[in-house]
Amino acid sequence: MTWVCLFSGGKDSAWALYRAQQEGLDVGRLLTVHPAGDSYMYHTPATHLAGLAAESIGLPLTEIEPDDFGADDVVDAGAQGDAELEPLEAALQAMADDPAFDLTGVTAGAVESEFQTARIEGLCDRLGIDLFAPLWQRDPETLAEEMLAAGFEIRIVQVAAAGLDESWLGRTLDADALAELRELNDQYGVHVLGEGGEFETFVVGGPHMDRRVGLDLRSEWEGSRGHVVVEDAWLE
Repeated sequence: MTWVCLFSGGKDSAWALYRAQQEGLDVGRLLTVHPAGDSYMYHTPATHLAGLAAESIGLPLTEIEPDDFGADDVVDAGAQGDAELEPLEAALQAMADDPAFDLTGVTAGAVESEFQTARIEGLCDRLGIDLFAPLWQRDPETLAEEMLAAGFEIRIVQVAAAGLDESWLGRTLDADALAELRELNDQYGVHVLGEGGEFETFVVGGPHMDRRVGLDLRSEWEGSRGHVVVEDAWLE
């Protein structure tokens, strides 16, 4: 009975994987979607690092590279989300059709997004598989504290919100950063887990990983938002 982790390398999908392993689910594969441009359904920053993370985790990785979804010019968001789901569903259908694989379900790191979760639930219903979503509807501050207490080392790779300046790029999401995010939540409504797209992350180390991912980064700042550029990455 094999589970597949929908995995971007970010904190939420990594936490879903970690919790699934703690619960004794047999996670046998990671699956990463690499959108060519923006996306309504998928985490996009630094997904090219998923292979290094998978090597450290010790699980095989299936990577999907769809064409640009055209998500920067959308009239119907619902139809866009449905269309973006198609390559993921096709990959999972192929696994479900493989008798040697015995696909049981998928893990997902959704916290509050009904848009994404409803579509993944529908996908699972169509394929006749289960969904494990351990972050769903959990208190975000509690989740952040649990990640840090478990030993997750989380780097911020993109920011796009009031109060988050260039100094946040590449920063480690630790207790001090979490305290500042709480203040920014009070001031500007910044979600402490970045659920509204305020920031994106990559997990470089944790209890689910054998080796830490080393990163050589530089920042690209665009006035009110920015992202890191990965100059080099390796397993320490």
